[in-house]
Amino acid sequence: MLKNAARALVVLLLACAAALAFADAPRELKWSDLIPPLPSDHPLAKLTRYQAVQLGQVASLRERKAAGETLSRLELKDLERATRKLEKAGVDIDGLLARRKEIAEKDRLQAQSVNAALDGKLVRMPGYLLPLEFSGKEITEFLLVPWIGACIHTPPPPPNQIVHVKAERPVGNVSLFMPIWVTGRMAAAATRTNLYLVDGSADISAGYSLKALRVEPYKE
Repeated sequence: MLKNAARALVVLLLACAAALAFADAPRELKWSDLIPPLPSDHPLAKLTRYQAVQLGQVASLRERKAAGETLSRLELKDLERATRKLEKAGVDIDGLLARRKEIAEKDRLQAQSVNAALDGKLVRMPGYLLPLEFSGKEITEFLLVPWIGACIHTPPPPPNQIVHVKAERPVGNVSLFMPIWVTGRMAAAATRTNLYLVDGSADISAGYSLKALRVEPYKE
């Protein structure tokens, strides 16, 4: 009887430990997860991602045609195909294109917005680092960005595609041009920091901050 009770207790403790470990396992993020869903009043909210791309294609080709540019046979076929698919899906092409300025402003505001569901979550995400602060030769603070050289040779990504990271321990096993994994606690709170560049400096807005528990080279 006592042996059975002890065995049951051990099983229960192991199950609890496994549940706790799973509950605290980091959520693996893609950069698209940092972009909040479109608000319900956004003109494109009811479109799929593919339909939004098709609408952009139609707008671009129509503008070029209206400007007197001769479209190739392939481009004309693409325009006809995209128009046909959107109309078949019930998309009001002309109505949406007439609201382009409104859509552009909403997209600008959307780029400033963050996914509040990530606030306080333990996460793991890939990216590239841009050093901000050092301890000797090791990095203690950096910006995590989606591609190599973001903010350096090109305009910075929108704020919700930049994460301001403070490392729990100085990082010395990674470099500027190698992809990394960062694991830590996410905060959906905007920060603004000064990034020093070869030819000067720039103020960069980040939509998220993260306290990194682990920074390691990227591996699949």
